[in-house]
Amino acid sequence: MKTKKQNHIVIPQPVRRRFYGHGIPGVQLDDLVGKLIAVEGADGSGRSTQIARLVVWLETTGHGTVQVGLKRSTLVSEELERAQEGNILSRTTLSLFYATDFADQLENIILPALKAGFIVLADRYIYTLMARDMVRGMDDVWLKNLYGIALEPDAVFYLAVEAEELVQRNLSKSATLDYWESGMDLGLSRDMFDSFVQYQTAMQAAFRQLQKTYGFTIVDGNHSVDAVTVELRKKIGAVLTGK
Repeated sequence: MKTKKQNHIVIPQPVRRRFYGHGIPGVQLDDLVGKLIAVEGADGSGRSTQIARLVVWLETTGHGTVQVGLKRSTLVSEELERAQEGNILSRTTLSLFYATDFADQLENIILPALKAGFIVLADRYIYTLMARDMVRGMDDVWLKNLYGIALEPDAVFYLAVEAEELVQRNLSKSATLDYWESGMDLGLSRDMFDSFVQYQTAMQAAFRQLQKTYGFTIVDGNHSVDAVTVELRKKIGAVLTGK
């Protein structure tokens, strides 16, 4: 005897938002209806270029966007910039400066934008900050507690580029290497070129370690700009449609 199959309509359930740790008191996570997308990567990885392209793509398809990133807080960004000019910050002071910068943007930009339904594009998120601190020997438990206020993004992409390629890209762009992005404060080498390669190699190892914990997507940033754009659009499109 044949039986008729009943048609079932599956209604996708909204993904439950969560903070990585203790979070921010009083925030109703179900009210955060927008999307948070983070793009990570070293200077020269093409990160900022890809975010600029994503903004155009998203807004032309009807999505409002808001951008955040490192040292963009109105609370401490100027003070942090000035402090870094002296090249004398301790690892703990540097870490707390960036954590404060992040917390201010989270509370006053990211959360309100998500509540209003915007797509928030983060030009680096907590993973860069954690990787930097890990390379500088900071305690893992302390870091997880420090960034326990962070909201879990809907998608995270790390643009991985070989350290030697990063050197060429940075030199062609600005004809110099950044003191902090070269890890010169760590005393790896007196030569900034060598220090840059060693530091960025260590950063890549830290990101691979973080990926095992946080499960973000690693994108080959050695590919062409257009190829990376296509991959990011495809993956972000899936996030927006829930597929």
